[in-house]
Amino acid sequence: RKRGHTGTAFARYGDSPERNGVPAKQFAVVAINDLELEASMAKYEPAVVDVSIAVDDTLVKGVESWAWYGRQPIWKPVKKDGFLLVTSDNSPTEVLAQTDKAERPYTLVTVPGGASFAGLWVFKDDHTDYRVLGALARIEPEWVRLDDVKALIKEQTKDESAVQSAQYGYDAATLRAVKAGEGTSGHEKLQFTKPGWTTMRPGIVIDARKPGERNPQYKKYTARTLRPVVNFDTCIKCTMCWLDCPDECF
Repeated sequence: RKRGHTGTAFARYGDSPERNGVPAKQFAVVAINDLELEASMAKYEPAVVDVSIAVDDTLVKGVESWAWYGRQPIWKPVKKDGFLLVTSDNSPTEVLAQTDKAERPYTLVTVPGGASFAGLWVFKDDHTDYRVLGALARIEPEWVRLDDVKALIKEQTKDESAVQSAQYGYDAATLRAVKAGEGTSGHEKLQFTKPGWTTMRPGIVIDARKPGERNPQYKKYTARTLRPVVNFDTCIKCTMCWLDCPDECF
């Protein structure tokens, strides 16, 4: 805003029951004018982005953020020659080894740091946000300038260590150019074919599993690093947790 740009941010939520009320994805739009901003906001989920950020490096294995979407590569929305920014204590080469094989070139950027949201419902205040903003200023200086980032952090927090974290993110970010074909093809393919209007059955039909059989469609994958805490004292064993926990035990 201070540089005359307009922008907004919005969230999209997943449907995992233990992520109740927790955004699965966050989007930020910076535009040169209101018309471009409105055009971007009209999209439910942007298909193409300049930068995609993952603050947990287990996410690079791919995410199914909504049921029946299938596992999506972490770089899926990143445009050609765009940026994938990941917080990780591993090297870019190690991170890339767990990332789906690239279909187009992009730049992988790593910022030192562990999984910020491990455990959920725990705000670690470990300055991940400030380090990421510093790294963002490194790769997109025409949109986000480091001096602006540091000035805003100082204005909002009055914390010099937070300002230093932004500088650290800027300095410590490691960039690696990724060519098409680099990455792994070893992850399980999790894709679904949805029925068209000519093949859908009337009403809502949920096929039951045979007794003793596991549901092959139940996939957890990398929705979180640690399982959330369950309050067993308030759990009434209604077995509806797969849909919604009425007592908010999660």
